[in-house]
Amino acid sequence: MELDWRSFLLLALFAVPWDSWGSQRDPVTSVMWDYYHERLLGGEAFVFDERVKLSAPPFAEDARQVPIQIDASAFDGQVVRMLAWAELNPIPQIFDFQPGEQVLPRLAIRIRVEQATPLRVAVLTRDGLWHVGSTQIDAAGGGCTAPSVVRAQAGWEEHLGEVLGKRFVLADANRLRVQVAHPMDNGLVGGIPEFFLNQAQLRDRSGNTLASLELFPAVSENPTISLDVKGNVETELWLRDNNGNEFKAEL
Repeated sequence: MELDWRSFLLLALFAVPWDSWGSQRDPVTSVMWDYYHERLLGGEAFVFDERVKLSAPPFAEDARQVPIQIDASAFDGQVVRMLAWAELNPIPQIFDFQPGEQVLPRLAIRIRVEQATPLRVAVLTRDGLWHVGSTQIDAAGGGCTAPSVVRAQAGWEEHLGEVLGKRFVLADANRLRVQVAHPMDNGLVGGIPEFFLNQAQLRDRSGNTLASLELFPAVSENPTISLDVKGNVETELWLRDNNGNEFKAEL
């Protein structure tokens, strides 16, 4: 007896691995993935991908200053955009990074963590597919709602926007590591409105943008950021906060 086209289609469906149809196994335990997949990635095609390296300490000793590092070098030359978020933070988004051709898709930054949470970074490649790296971090809690250490220091306003930076030579790039003096207020502490750095650009000496970075209040106060630039390019870091203050520093 001959099989009709519907039978062939059914056989083809069973021949495709189940994970290929969006029912992939989440590498961390999360009840929020579907929500953020829709909210931040617009429900677009994705794959949980171990080639996206997301590193964080297993336990946040200081929940106000948690170092994380993202490495998507496996997709160098193909990365359009990188998004990071902490799923159970009251303000989940961390950054929106768009590296240009001269900047590697690697970034290190310090964040606040309110409680134990899955961390995610989604890397969009030129073919339109999101590659998602994941990890889990444990925490005693309170990093997002703790009073600012910066504001407790006398005369902190006089140092607002000061940038301390250094360049390190790596095997494949120059690492730019900067710390910016800013309280990064997230609006969750009573009587203190949001006041945070929300835009950054790395530029060359001619003013061309090498990379763009949007920041959110989940980033720690006095934020520390590391970027990797190909070659020995002279660079300038431009920053702006949500009150319109602008800062620049040559690196």
